[in-house]
Amino acid sequence: MNLYNELSKKYPFLKALPFLLPFALVYVIFLIFPIFRGFWMSLHRWTMIRNMGFVGLDNYLYMIKDPAFWESLGNTLMFVILSTPTIVIGGLVLALLANQKIKGQLFLKIAFFLPYVLSVAVISSIMVYFFQPHSGLLNGILQSYFGVEETIFWLGEANLAWFVIVFATLWWTVGFNMVLYLAALQDIPESFYEAAEVDGATKLQQLLYITLPSLKPITWVITLLQIIFSFKIFSQVWLITGGGPGTETRPIVQYIYETSFKQNSMGYGAAMAFAFFIILVIVSMVQIYLRNRKEV
Repeated sequence: MNLYNELSKKYPFLKALPFLLPFALVYVIFLIFPIFRGFWMSLHRWTMIRNMGFVGLDNYLYMIKDPAFWESLGNTLMFVILSTPTIVIGGLVLALLANQKIKGQLFLKIAFFLPYVLSVAVISSIMVYFFQPHSGLLNGILQSYFGVEETIFWLGEANLAWFVIVFATLWWTVGFNMVLYLAALQDIPESFYEAAEVDGATKLQQLLYITLPSLKPITWVITLLQIIFSFKIFSQVWLITGGGPGTETRPIVQYIYETSFKQNSMGYGAAMAFAFFIILVIVSMVQIYLRNRKEV
C-alpha cells in the first residue's frame, strides 16, 4: 500500500487505476478475448463439439472462393446504401419537426421515438402483418380505397422485400437519430437566428446557412454509427423475410450464423466473422480519416 501511495505521487494517473480496473477487466474478457479467440478458431476446422484440427488459412481461402459469402456481403452493402441516407435524413427531418415551437411538440417527440423502445420481434411481427399479401393491412387499403385489384406479394419479390426491410428499420430506429439531432439543435444559440432575422434572412436561408452547418459534427457521428449498425443487420431480416426470397436478402451476419450453427462449421463461420470485423474497422477508419481531412 505504501508503495502504491509513493508511485501515485510520482505518477498521478495511477490514482485512477482502481476505478478503471473493473471496466478494463470486463472489456478484456468480453471484447478483446473473443476477438483473439475467434481468430484462433478461424485457423481450425472447428465444430460445436470439438476442434477438428489446424487448417491454417484454408478457411479464408475457401471464403474468397465462396459465392454465397460474396452474395451475402453484397446484400449487406445493398442495405447499407439504401438505409443509411434514408434513416439519417429521416432523423434530421423528424428532429426539425419536433423542435418547432408549436402545440403538441411533446406528443411529436414521444410519437417519433416510441417505436425505438419496442423489441425487434414486435416490430417484425407488425411488418409481417402489415405487408401480408392476402390479409395484410396495406394490400387491404390499396384494394379498398385505391382500386388496386392485383395482390402485391411484398415479401415474395427481392426489390419489394428490400423496401419492407428498409421501411421497418426506418420506422424502428429513426427515433434514436432524431434524439441525437434534437440535442444538437438545442445547442445552437438562439442569438444566431435572431441576428439572421434582423438581417432579413428567410426560414429557408436560416436552415441552409445556420442549422445545417451547425449540425455537421453530429451528422458525422450519426452517419458513422448508422453505417456500422446497418452493416450488422440480422434480426429484422431473419424475422421478416428469413433472407428470402431465396437468398436475395440474406445479410452476411445471417450467413455466418447459418454456417456456424446450422452447418456446424464454426471454424469457417469464425473466419467470415473476423473478415467482417476487419471490413467494419476499415470502413470506420476511412470515414474518420475523411472527416479529419475535411476539417483541416
